[in-house]
Amino acid sequence: MAELRADPVLMTGEGWDAFRLLDSGHGRKFEAYGQYRFIRPEPQAMWLPRLADWDAHGEFVPGSDEDGGGRWQFARPVPRDGWPLALDERVRFTAQCTPFRHLGFFPDMRPVWDWMGDRLAEREDAATLNLFGYTGVGTLALSRFGRVTHVDASKKSVAQARDNAALSGLTAAPIRWLVDDAAKFAAREVRRGRRYDGIILDPPKFGRGPDGEVWRLEEGLPGLIADCRRLLDERSRFLFLTVYAVRMSSLALAGLLDEAFASLPGTIEHGDLAICEEEAGRLLPTAIFARWSNPG
Repeated sequence: MAELRADPVLMTGEGWDAFRLLDSGHGRKFEAYGQYRFIRPEPQAMWLPRLADWDAHGEFVPGSDEDGGGRWQFARPVPRDGWPLALDERVRFTAQCTPFRHLGFFPDMRPVWDWMGDRLAEREDAATLNLFGYTGVGTLALSRFGRVTHVDASKKSVAQARDNAALSGLTAAPIRWLVDDAAKFAAREVRRGRRYDGIILDPPKFGRGPDGEVWRLEEGLPGLIADCRRLLDERSRFLFLTVYAVRMSSLALAGLLDEAFASLPGTIEHGDLAICEEEAGRLLPTAIFARWSNPG
C-alpha cells in the first residue's frame, strides 16, 4: 500500500542559461529568457521588489478579467516568431511571447523533469505518457528513456512541440504526438489494456478539447486520476500531477492520489513548486503538486 507523507515537499527550480528569475514583488515578476527580459503578473509576489529598476524588453499587462486576457507591451524589439533556448545539451526549444502571457514553456517544471529522470534511472525502454503536454519540452526530456506519448487538445501546441523536436534534432525520437482530449484518451487507453512506466499531467483549471469538450478541474480530475491509476501497475515508477492558479491545497491532491493508489506500493508526496530568485535567493511559489513514486 502506498505511503502518504503528510509533510509538504518544496521543489525549487534554479536559474540556468535559458531562464533566470531576476526579481519579484508588487504582484509582478521580472524574468530573463535567454537575452530577453520580461515583466509578467504574479499575484503571489506580495513583497517589495529588490531592484529599483526593471529594464525589460516587454511587459504583459493583464486585462480586467482575473481568468485571463491582457496584452504585451514592448519597449524594444523582440522576435515575434520566437528565439531558441536550451534545457540541456540535448533538448532545445523556442521561447515566444504568447497571447496567454506565457513564454512557450514553464521553467518551474525543470526540477520535475529531473525528478522523473531520476525515477527512470538509466532505462531506455520505458513507456511514459505526457497529458496536457503543451509545447513538449517535458516530452523531449523524457524521450531519452524510451517511448513517450504526448497528448494535448491544442493543435497549435502540438505543432510547436513537433517544431521543438526538430530544433533538438529529435524528429526520429520514439514520440507519439496526439491532438486529443486528455481525459477521453486516458479512458480509451484503459479500455485498450495499455500500461505505462510513468505519467505526467498538468491539467488546466478550465479548458476545451479539440471537439469542444469542456474540462473543469474539480469535476474532471478524480475520474482522470482513476484512469491514470489503471494505466500503471506495481512495476511503474511514477505519476506527477501539477495544478496552477486554483484555490486548493496540495494536500487535497495528495488525498486524491492516496485513494487511487491504495493498492500499489510506493510513496505519495505533495507540496509546492517554486523558483529561486537570482542573488536574493527569495522563493516564488508557482504551483502545487502531488506525486506517486515507486522505487521498483
